[in-house]
Amino acid sequence: MEMRTLEQIEQEIAETKAALNDVHGTETEVYARIVGYYRAVKHWNRGKRDEFDQRKLFSLEETKDFDTTIASIKNNAEKKEEVKTVEVIADSNSVTYELYTRKTCPNCPPVKDFMSNLEMPGRAIDVDTEEGLAEAAKKGIFASPTVIFYNKEGIETARCHNVEELEAVFNKVPVLS
Repeated sequence: MEMRTLEQIEQEIAETKAALNDVHGTETEVYARIVGYYRAVKHWNRGKRDEFDQRKLFSLEETKDFDTTIASIKNNAEKKEEVKTVEVIADSNSVTYELYTRKTCPNCPPVKDFMSNLEMPGRAIDVDTEEGLAEAAKKGIFASPTVIFYNKEGIETARCHNVEELEAVFNKVPVLS
């Protein structure tokens, strides 16, 4: 093995820095999905490009319960059937609910209106807050709105994401999962 002096190492570093300063690459073309198909971002109109620049990536913070949450989500997904009949809620006094919403959700207002017309105890959870997002993650909720119904023993009996599914819960209609 050849021993190099400090001067040789410093000269190699200087040569490498000079070579890096002289690197000239090509422009990278970014593709993203727009209105159902992928297209180069540089070909988008100004409005769509502004929307693209404002997009944010979201990720759940690492938590102790993350692996447990993922495992429970996978188990729940395996248990779901393609078509199921939801449990009808006959006695609304023995049932409670949790309504998970976001401020910017376009589908949340009709679900909120539907739930406000029911005489049933429950609570609304804003998933835009850290606490709300953590609670939603624990229960495997990835979309808003989501309404979870619990029986008097605290066992989940139904999960709905829109007014049609809520109507099915209260009218005993088969619902596609």
